[in-house]
Amino acid sequence: MNRITLSYGGGGSLTHKLITELFAKAFKNEYLDELDDSAVFGLDRGKYAYTTDSYVVDPIFFPGGDIGKLAVCGTVNDLASCGAEPKFLTAGFILEEGLPFDTLEKIVASMGKEARAQNVKIVAGDTKVVPKGKADKVFINTSGLGVVKKRLKAESVRPGDKILINGPIAQHGLSILLSRESFGFGSSIKSDCNSLWPIVELLLSAGLDIRFMRDATRGGISAVANEVAQKSGYSLRLFEKSIPIEPQVRHLCEILGLEPLDIANEGKMLFFVSGRDTDRALEVLKKHPLGKKASVIGVVAEDKKARVLLKTGVGGEKVLGFPVQEPIPRIC
Repeated sequence: MNRITLSYGGGGSLTHKLITELFAKAFKNEYLDELDDSAVFGLDRGKYAYTTDSYVVDPIFFPGGDIGKLAVCGTVNDLASCGAEPKFLTAGFILEEGLPFDTLEKIVASMGKEARAQNVKIVAGDTKVVPKGKADKVFINTSGLGVVKKRLKAESVRPGDKILINGPIAQHGLSILLSRESFGFGSSIKSDCNSLWPIVELLLSAGLDIRFMRDATRGGISAVANEVAQKSGYSLRLFEKSIPIEPQVRHLCEILGLEPLDIANEGKMLFFVSGRDTDRALEVLKKHPLGKKASVIGVVAEDKKARVLLKTGVGGEKVLGFPVQEPIPRIC
């Protein structure tokens, strides 16, 4: 079996082979084909969004995805949440000495497949190999550039705006946990790892009054809701019964003592929509495969206490704060 061997610096035959025979082949496009140190391209005048993120998920393959797909989806979603159409990505790889070459090949192929599916071009990248034990298999850093279609800010939300989500929560975090630990029971829970620009584009092109949106990754719904409350100054009221959660997810959270609202997602976006456009927004979401189980889960309240209130399933109400700690580390 071919394995990655240690080679310091950016040159060398292995680096050249990785670039020309693996990455350039998988990510082939007119910008990357130049194989320069930077990708040079022209863009029309306008507003652009640029983001970067690093991925250290453990394990690197999990039900519903892998670190490669996750790296593309995560960066696409960060751009989409700002109302930007993703256009270009870069990818940097930190490889542990001894990593099987076919493992890296699968990851790179997965990235290429997802990028092509989203009409996004990976135009530049880098690889570094570190000694065995100095990394955990492979880490990936991605940066993304997108064209802003509608500038969205949390400060734009207003009382009466409704809060929508495009589907069931907590699947990604639990799929990682189940893949990592041995609990002695099986489960069909899969990560919701998906690129969300297609549903964002549908909502924006429908001419709806979308005030703000944010993907609920680390910290889940709890973190996003509190961030929006703090930035807007308004309190948010969430309805526990309306938040979509698959039965297996709910039962597993009960067994493990986890709060599903705190668990990371990789394919869920919270949309803050003007009350008058809520029904239409829900209709648009439900027409797309990634939004079939979309639901209205809350409302922006009148008071300016910047709190998140959760109306529980038994009729009570409690303050929902930021997660005290990351319930499941290394989920992205």
